Amino acid sequence: MAKPPATTTLVLCCLLAVAAAAAATWIGHDDQQDDDVSTYIVHVMPAHAPRLATHRIARDHYAPFLRELLLPPHVARPPPRLLYSYAHAATGFAARLTARQAAHLEAHPCVAAVVRDEAYELHTTLSSSFLRLSPSSGLQAESNSATDAVIAVMNSTMRPSYQTRLCPQHRLLPFVANMFYEGYERASGKPINETEDSKSPLDTTGHGTHSAAIAAGSPVSDANLFGLANGVAKGTAPGARIAVYKVCWKMGCFGSDVVAGMDEAIADGVDVISLSLAVNRKRTFAQDPTAISGFNAVRKGIVVVASAGSGGPKESTVTNTAPWLLTVGASSMNRQFQTIVVLGDGQTFSGTSLYLGDTDGSMKSLVFGGFAGSAACEIGKLDATKVAGKIVLCEAGQVLDAEKGVAVAQAGGFGVIVSSRSSYGEYAKATAHLIPGTTVPNAAALEILRYMARTPYPVGKILFFGTVLSSSPRIASFSARGPSLAAPEILKPDLVAPGVSILAAWSGLVSPTELDVDTRRVKFNILSGTSAACPHVSGVAALLKMARASWTPAMIMSALTTTAGLDPGLVYDAGVDDYLDVLCALGYSDEDIVGIFLRDGTITNCSTRASTTVADLNRASISVAVKAYGDDITVRRTVRNVGGSVDAVYTVGGVPPPGTQLRIRPSKLVFDAEHQTRTYDVVIRTVSSGSFDEYTHGSIVWSDGAHKVRSPIAVTWPPSQSAAVAAI
Repeated sequence: MAKPPATTTLVLCCLLAVAAAAAATWIGHDDQQDDDVSTYIVHVMPAHAPRLATHRIARDHYAPFLRELLLPPHVARPPPRLLYSYAHAATGFAARLTARQAAHLEAHPCVAAVVRDEAYELHTTLSSSFLRLSPSSGLQAESNSATDAVIAVMNSTMRPSYQTRLCPQHRLLPFVANMFYEGYERASGKPINETEDSKSPLDTTGHGTHSAAIAAGSPVSDANLFGLANGVAKGTAPGARIAVYKVCWKMGCFGSDVVAGMDEAIADGVDVISLSLAVNRKRTFAQDPTAISGFNAVRKGIVVVASAGSGGPKESTVTNTAPWLLTVGASSMNRQFQTIVVLGDGQTFSGTSLYLGDTDGSMKSLVFGGFAGSAACEIGKLDATKVAGKIVLCEAGQVLDAEKGVAVAQAGGFGVIVSSRSSYGEYAKATAHLIPGTTVPNAAALEILRYMARTPYPVGKILFFGTVLSSSPRIASFSARGPSLAAPEILKPDLVAPGVSILAAWSGLVSPTELDVDTRRVKFNILSGTSAACPHVSGVAALLKMARASWTPAMIMSALTTTAGLDPGLVYDAGVDDYLDVLCALGYSDEDIVGIFLRDGTITNCSTRASTTVADLNRASISVAVKAYGDDITVRRTVRNVGGSVDAVYTVGGVPPPGTQLRIRPSKLVFDAEHQTRTYDVVIRTVSSGSFDEYTHGSIVWSDGAHKVRSPIAVTWPPSQSAAVAAI
């Protein structure tokens, strides 16, 4: 006997639940006003999803699905609208619903979860050579510059005309170009304004072009911004093809569009997905569309690289923390765009700027914006009689740094000194000011303000030195920090990459400051953010995937986090079953796991799985939380030998985190032709070792003489516990 159509089966399965819900809620709703309509992502239990995974079949299936589940009159109005049907990144759809309709759907056994759509934020050269990438050796040579790789960029897409014109012998045309805007338009309440934004895959904001060029831009000579950072600009995987998915628009990005883009990328068979965006609000993995879509991408062998966020340096600001995502923070490079502020009393303070216009070099009167109408130098609030011809000191925040310069210029000021945020320490962001301007660390700004307060006629000048090679790189102050709130035992970010003052291609439709009053148009721009760090790693992941085609996403992640090399010696592998163990250990129910993560209908039973902790996930890093002083915490790891020698012998060394002792069992790993994987335990014992913070760090290193495979260790102490141990 033939099986009934999927829709009929669905109705039969859910009809009783519909009737029961209608009977229970019929009374009392006749006079109730309709709720506001919002976009929701609805995750459907796999048993009620279409058997064949194509977008058309999914759409034809979920439209009647939605109508059938919203049959009762009190939830049928206003009529729901289906926006997207997901076939690969998730099992379900996105629709416009009232809060009442969303709650009604979530109560049904056919539905695993209903998540309200939210706005995502974009985590907003020399870097290729800084990473020691060369076409004649190493990763680029072994992978043929990732010629066969496809990198999916989820952003505002790209505008390729500049690169293809400047370098016609190289191919930088997109492999795929698509756009997703239903969630964005519904959230904004109006269609996209095509006089401000192109309703096409072309980039009108610049961010997508910048990210795509970092990942896979062709080499271009004499690349610079106003003469700054001049040289050859090229992506980390210059031979790779770019598949662009426009999920971000002028006013932002939305989760339903991001999932639709990832859904398409999985169907297109890309090799790497690059995500320079995230929801800032902390969510569980089951509430995070990126985590769910990334899980299904990794199941298909796709490496998913995501930015950590630019909310640092506060703790637990890191985003995109699912263990199957490769999460990237930002670091500086050995280059800066230096300025010196010289005061009338001879004091000097270093700053940074992308301004390279003419200045007369003479001293100018200084004034604090707070004494001229606006401490933050907001447009239209500065008193021209107090600002004209002067250099204005502006405090951080309220408006963009470039806007502060515009405000000063409109009030007749000569130049601007912008204070960085106090939390950023010595970091200051370089800005392409329209007038002579610089950004200085907060401590420097306070000293300048003190000078102005004690001097009757304060004066100063700004000297611009352009591109200057500087000291060794460090973690960017803005780069988001851990630990992850969703899973503290998963150490995040996984690694850092160049993300400070990165030069890359730019859309010619928008100015370098992105301000409407700025009429300058450039072919390259300099940006900072983990959004610039992420595509560096996406490109390197593509190189490694092409050079080591048999490696899993977890093995590629391991190689990048331990050695960042083509020949890491040892790698840590993990697959779907390992990630299911993590979800079980985090307390997710079997129904949640099956309905939200396992879109193919695979059944899981947490009660039958081995008793493991989240910390036991087989990754290169180790992160544990201490509950009581004197505890012994044991974590287990398994490594695979991928070095040149089959008969390798590795011995271990390391540095224990303060407050702990380490014991590694065994301390030697012996590999042979029949045994290319070995397992070891790390025992972390809490001991008295003097004063230390709530978080302490150490590492272990396995070495065979040719390779050094480093694993970082992070220990989280309860505040009362760290204080108690420190007092001993």
